[in-house]
Amino acid sequence: MNIKQTLLNTLAEAKGGYISGAAIAEKLGVSRNAVWKTVKALEVDGFIIDSVTSKGYRLSEASNKLSADLIAPLIETSRLGCQIQVYDEIDSTNNLAKMLTSQGYPHGTVIIADRQTEGRGRMGRSFVSPAGTGIYMSLILRPEYGLDCAPLMTSAAACGVAEAIEEMCGTHVMIKWVNDVYIHGKKVSGILTEASLGLEMKILDFAVIGIGVNVRSVKDKFDSDLSRIATSIEDETDLKLDRNVLCAKMLNKLEKYLDMVESKSFLDEYRSRELLTGNVITTDVGGETLKGIAMGIDDNANLIMKLPNGQLKKLSSGEASLCRLQEQ
Repeated sequence: MNIKQTLLNTLAEAKGGYISGAAIAEKLGVSRNAVWKTVKALEVDGFIIDSVTSKGYRLSEASNKLSADLIAPLIETSRLGCQIQVYDEIDSTNNLAKMLTSQGYPHGTVIIADRQTEGRGRMGRSFVSPAGTGIYMSLILRPEYGLDCAPLMTSAAACGVAEAIEEMCGTHVMIKWVNDVYIHGKKVSGILTEASLGLEMKILDFAVIGIGVNVRSVKDKFDSDLSRIATSIEDETDLKLDRNVLCAKMLNKLEKYLDMVESKSFLDEYRSRELLTGNVITTDVGGETLKGIAMGIDDNANLIMKLPNGQLKKLSSGEASLCRLQEQ
């Protein structure tokens, strides 16, 4: 680890507090002048660092650059985040994550981008991923449970994302079945899970969970159609969250909930946040539009829908291409 990485780690560990140049110099084993030069080098790289006489240095609240060196010290996981790669721009974090699985990258590897040029969601839809506003993250997982648990991974991940956002912004966060995270009735996050089956077709070879979160304001980034359904955490709460801190918190929560997949013990949390339940909805299934009442989530994370004739239909995430609240 070079001096810039170590200094970033040190600033991250201070969690917004000042740390003196002398203390940094002692920790890094360099002169105070070397610390000053490193701070200036980091500023050239795009980090904003506050410097106050008699207090020292801290990472400014205005700093908005993603960095593995700022995320890693805040992670409290056992395996998730064991390796973190951060890119200024990439076509798709899921694309790279899937490529890395063939190269033997371990369970818990995380790919994060500041911008995606070909971000995508479920059913091949695009996921608009402008620079400086969001978190675009993919996790490489090599789960040890059977195929029957695979459909539960997206729902478990949604719980982790929702809880992380809620703890940082203090606003209740909901989940729209199956993979969208909502604040005040508008989408702030989407999740895409892609998996490969093992040769014996009894276990997953690997899974990649892609997560996109709109963190900073997107008012001038989305077109009018997208703005009607999607928003950002800042636009809904007026909070400019630190994207690095949110990345770390999400990884901490994601490990917690993904560890519950086999036991299905996360489902009560999922049900408590799910926003379709109790509402009249429409959904597209096999080219047919169905209308009914969302009755709840079953033990396989399927959505239970009551049709006008009284029939109960269970919708799987692979079957229903779009579920939406019935317009009043």
